[in-house]
Amino acid sequence: MPEGDTIFRTARALGRALLDKPVTAFRSTYPMLTRFNDNTPLAGQTVDQVESRGKWLLIHFSGGGTLATHMLMSGSWHIYRHGERWQQSRMNMRIVLENSEYVTVGFTVPVAKLVWRRDVERALRIPGTAIDVLSADFDPAEVARRVAAHGDEEIGDVLLHQEVIAGVGNVFKSEICFVTATHPFCRVAELDAERIALLVATSRKLVKANVMEDSGETIVTYGGRQRRTTHESDPSASLWVYGRAGEPCRKCGQQIRRRMQGPDVRVTFWCQHCQPLPCGSEVDG
Repeated sequence: MPEGDTIFRTARALGRALLDKPVTAFRSTYPMLTRFNDNTPLAGQTVDQVESRGKWLLIHFSGGGTLATHMLMSGSWHIYRHGERWQQSRMNMRIVLENSEYVTVGFTVPVAKLVWRRDVERALRIPGTAIDVLSADFDPAEVARRVAAHGDEEIGDVLLHQEVIAGVGNVFKSEICFVTATHPFCRVAELDAERIALLVATSRKLVKANVMEDSGETIVTYGGRQRRTTHESDPSASLWVYGRAGEPCRKCGQQIRRRMQGPDVRVTFWCQHCQPLPCGSEVDG
């Protein structure tokens, strides 16, 4: 599933192609979108803003409407010049938005809504900017408060709650816990305020690092390469623990563990030595 950094970069690229340019054509295979467009045609309007909110991508139009898409596991947006060959089959097309320069195509987008901008957060339960790790309005104190409110849950699960902290996905979850030496199966109630604040700050730091355009050797941004949360330049060292079950920890050498976690059964990776449980017991992995 695309994480917050991927959606942020997608929104940035779409914004460069669409922003302030009159829409010349819109079409979709989704009846609800075409119905909105029939009642309030997008052609002739301009795109005022393209933004990410956690894992949602929002395209705002001058007429007051907002196209909200969620990629889940399979969706993606592509940008083409007119006449350029599409990289996916037209059977996978769900949304097309055109202007005089570009054709933007949403392929296999599973969730797409056209709503009035004033209704976006209420109608779609889209996260507010205060809890979005990539927003300039991010409020770490509010996020820490929301994390602490889930005292009976494991921190690895809580980091995936988009209503708590928006933009962190499964890869970053394991990486954040490792970088902060936090056991992902530790209950939030066992973490003190300082540790929670560190988790929140690290979440923002790691995700933001992966959307920098000039990343140099410290990170790798999306574009055919993998995220990197270590400070190694070797591409094989792109992550501390995620996807490395059975391999030696990059810090201590012990084997990285893997276990499914939470009601959604998401895979989690951690190092038993570097991320001990507060109580001293250990989760089998």
